[in-house]
Amino acid sequence: MSKRSNLLIFILTIGVFGILTTEMGVVGILPLIAVHYHISVSQAGLLVSLFALAVAISGPVLPLLFSGINRKKVMLLVLVIFILGNIVSMFASNFTTLLIARIIPAFFHPIYCSLALTVAATSVSKEEAPKAVSKVILGVTAGMILGVPITNYIASETSLESAMLFFAIVNAVAFIATLVFIPSMPVKERLSYGSQVSVLKRPLIWLAILTVIFIGSATSSVNTFITEYLETVTNISGNILTLALFILGLASLIGNLVGGRLLTRNATKTAIIFPILLGIVHLLSLLTGTSTGPMMLTILVWGFLFAIGNNVSQYWITSAAPEAPDFANGLFLSFSNLGVTIGTAVGGLFVSGMGVQYIVLGGMLFLILSLVSILIRKYMFDFKKHLFTEGRK
Repeated sequence: MSKRSNLLIFILTIGVFGILTTEMGVVGILPLIAVHYHISVSQAGLLVSLFALAVAISGPVLPLLFSGINRKKVMLLVLVIFILGNIVSMFASNFTTLLIARIIPAFFHPIYCSLALTVAATSVSKEEAPKAVSKVILGVTAGMILGVPITNYIASETSLESAMLFFAIVNAVAFIATLVFIPSMPVKERLSYGSQVSVLKRPLIWLAILTVIFIGSATSSVNTFITEYLETVTNISGNILTLALFILGLASLIGNLVGGRLLTRNATKTAIIFPILLGIVHLLSLLTGTSTGPMMLTILVWGFLFAIGNNVSQYWITSAAPEAPDFANGLFLSFSNLGVTIGTAVGGLFVSGMGVQYIVLGGMLFLILSLVSILIRKYMFDFKKHLFTEGRK
């Protein structure tokens, strides 16, 4: 991978980190927002749920509409919208204004992220593409995991306005770096909208979509309630809880990079083994959950494997439609968010119905479904390849 490609991918990673921190960072300051605007925490939660809904709605549509425009110009436009949204959020006098200032940029979220994934993949050789993409997904993971404690710390030590300013600054850094260091990227071979949408006629793409939903549901059904699990089942709190979450986050960042390398070596094998290994770790957590030391080791492996799931999902759907990467990445973002919604709801049912220690059963259910969908696709692909080979004899 050349120095130029490395710099490009690093800038894309910063941009994705800024956008994901804007999305997820508020999770850590919802109680402060509720107090500031004299609303309930559940009302403040609309800042997260409506943002995710906007991403899910625009995911398949807006990346497609912008797919023919110079990629550098599109990325700069999206970053400007996020910077302005964060600045308006800083000075929002009421909750409605704050909500609007977040929802408008949310619709543009999939445009930047899908472009970042596409540009990373096309900036290197086909063999190196999964590794390059994994570095951009590292920005996604960092934004989701590190964005929350960083934002919480800034808001707690200074003010809500400072936390919003932090969002704006990260996006501004990405904007300046893109403007200065990324060359113009006109789209030379643009597929028509119809050609891109036509990939939905393939059974393989729908199998890939199901896999993305199942993996997203499997990870979120556990991840969403991980803090409550550690507090209630493992019975840890304070600094030990912070350490556990830090281990989870650090393992996830490493898992992202390793996942890219594994997909580069053998994508199908990695996709098949992933749900099996994570399922084993889920079962292991039922045995180690009540003991702090063993659970810390389980958390380490848990975080490592969770992150690989993102890499598998993104590769699985883009490899099903390689000629329409922007549209495929938009589908990945949209259906990943749908998986988060479904997984969180199912995880909540296990928590209320059986207790928080059984959230892993929801994860197991979706992992089994993801493995089935992966194996069906492998069988279909191998079967068609066999027919093609026989036909040429």
